[in-house]
Amino acid sequence: MMKKLWFKRKLYGWWRYPVSWEGWVTTLVYAGLLIGLASTIDENSTNREVALIFILPLIILTAAFIRIASQKGEKPKWQWGKRKED
Repeated sequence: MMKKLWFKRKLYGWWRYPVSWEGWVTTLVYAGLLIGLASTIDENSTNREVALIFILPLIILTAAFIRIASQKGEKPKWQWGKRKED
C-alpha cells in the first residue's frame, strides 16, 4: 500500500512542495507561527529576548516542519527537469 504524499519533490532544485490539503495546512501553520513569533520582536527587545522568544522557537519549529515534510514526502534529491524513474 502506497502512503499518501503531503509533499513532492520540486521539478528543479532541492526540497519539496505541498501537494495535499494536509501539506498545505502544515505549511500555512508553520508560516503563521513564524509571523506570530516575528511580531513579538520590536526595537525595544533585548538580545536575550530575541534569542529566547524568536530564534529558539524558530529553530524548533523549523526542525519540526522539516521532520514532517521528510516523513510525509518523497525522498529528496537534486533534480533538474523532468523526472526519470528512480
